Amino acid sequence: MVAALLADQFESHRGHLLAVAYRMTGSVADAEDAVQESWLRLAGAAQWEIEDLRAWLTTVVSRLCLDRLRSAVVRRENYVGQWLPEPVVTPLAQAGGSDPLATVVLRQEFRMAALVVLDQLTPPQRVAFVLHEGLGVPYGEIATILDITAEAARQLAARARKAVRDQTPQPVADSEHEAAVQKLLAALSTGDAHAVAAVLHPDAVMIGDSGGTTPTARNVIFGPDKVARLFLGLLHRYGMDRPGEDFVADGVEFVRVNGQLGAFFRARPGDGVYPGFPSRVMGFTVVDGLIRGAYDIANPAKLSGFRPG
Repeated sequence: MVAALLADQFESHRGHLLAVAYRMTGSVADAEDAVQESWLRLAGAAQWEIEDLRAWLTTVVSRLCLDRLRSAVVRRENYVGQWLPEPVVTPLAQAGGSDPLATVVLRQEFRMAALVVLDQLTPPQRVAFVLHEGLGVPYGEIATILDITAEAARQLAARARKAVRDQTPQPVADSEHEAAVQKLLAALSTGDAHAVAAVLHPDAVMIGDSGGTTPTARNVIFGPDKVARLFLGLLHRYGMDRPGEDFVADGVEFVRVNGQLGAFFRARPGDGVYPGFPSRVMGFTVVDGLIRGAYDIANPAKLSGFRPG
C-alpha cells in the first residue's frame, strides 16, 4: 500500500519533472533517464524527511541534469559537425494527449529556437535560468544545487536571462509559421534557388546535426542565398529533384516539431545511383512571415523523441 501510494504521488509529478529535465538538457533521452533515476532515489529515501515532494524531486532531477549537461560538454568536443537539441516530434493530429512531453512542448519556451539558445549557455547558467525563470526557485536553493553562493546563482541567472532575451526570436502565430513552412516546401519543389531564397529571412540560418552519420551542413550556414543552395544541393544529392518526382508527396510527412509545423523525411535506401539516408526531421523558426531558422536533425540518435501516431 505504501509503495503504491508513493508511486501514485511520483506519477502525479512526472509531467513537471520531464518538463524541467527536457528544458535543462535539451535531450529527450537524458530527460527521461533523469526522471527515472529520481524515482529510484525516491524509493530509497527516508520518506519522513521529505516535506515537499515536488520540490525534493525537482532538486534531485536538477542535480542529475547538471551532471548530464557536464557530460554533454565532453561529448560535444568529439562530435562531428553541429549539435542541436533533440526534438519532440508528433503527428499533426496529435495535440499532446496523455504524453507529458508532447503536451509540454506546445509551450513557447520549448520551441526549437528557444532550446537552441539554451544550448549556448554553460551548464550552471542553464540550470539557474530554468529553475529561477521557469519555476521561481529562490537563488538560495539554486545555490545549494550548484554548490555556489546565492549571489553567484543570481549572477548566473541574470547572464542567462540576458542571452535568452537577446537571442530568442519573438514567437509568431501557428498560422503564420505554417504558411511560411508550406511556402518553403513549395519553393523547393520548383528547384529554383531564387524562389527558395525569396521565402527565407534576410538573416536566415541553417544548422545541420547528423553526427557524421549522413551529409548535412558541417558548419552553420548564413544568408538566404547560401541556405537556398544548400537545400537544393541536398535534394539533388539524394535524387529527390528528379523529373516527375514530387519529393513532398513521396518522401516527406508534415509533423509537429516541438509543437510547430515541421517536416519528417522518411529514410531512403540507396539505389546505386543516389545514396540513401536515414530518417531525418526538419524544424523551423519563422520571423516576419519568412523562414529565419532551419534545423536539420539527421542523426538517428537524436530522434528518440519521435512520437508516432
